[in-house]
Amino acid sequence: MSNVISKEVACPNCNEIFSVHVYTSINATNDPQFREDLLSEKLLKWKCENCSYEGRFTYPLLYNDMKRRFMVYLIPQIERFQLEDRSLEDEYRNLKGITKRITPDFNSFKEKVFIFESGLDDMAVELSKLAVSETVAKKHNLPKVEEGYLSMYNRETNTMGFTFFVGESHEPYVQSARLEVYARSVQIVNAVGQNDKKLSGFIKIDREWAENTLFRYKREENK
Repeated sequence: MSNVISKEVACPNCNEIFSVHVYTSINATNDPQFREDLLSEKLLKWKCENCSYEGRFTYPLLYNDMKRRFMVYLIPQIERFQLEDRSLEDEYRNLKGITKRITPDFNSFKEKVFIFESGLDDMAVELSKLAVSETVAKKHNLPKVEEGYLSMYNRETNTMGFTFFVGESHEPYVQSARLEVYARSVQIVNAVGQNDKKLSGFIKIDREWAENTLFRYKREENK
């Protein structure tokens, strides 16, 4: 089941204090409507009862998709690579073969959900994104492009697409790639990423992980 608690909120506009419902976990399998409301950010928004000021919550939230066997733990600004939450491990100790990830912000959280719902390996996606970002950086004469998310995946057309945010104005730019890039990334994960797949708890698979993995792969190739 999805878990909800009551929380006192102080409006930053009028200082009125009122109670709201906050979801600390979402079960996407049992509560599909909550999945829709969360991904559309409806569950994260609140409105002041006094002055109608609108805001958005930022707090730790666990997303559990039992059907597709993955969990994504949104923990704002988390920097750790690995997190072992004993209470969560005890609660879900009977579940085996679950992919567990932590993300530091809502955009990367939504991307993980999209990746796993599409049946993709997020490690290979991060390596693919890293490779495609280099192409985007060259097109825009930038040293590097770091912020980007998987935004399209189509097996029928053999393509995947990433939305990057480039330049000082953070303009969105969509770059597509053939799925051969992803297939090559899967090979790299199979070669040097298997130990990471065996780690316990929740882990953070992001650009930093992709850069380190690619470095290890090239080092092994040059031996």
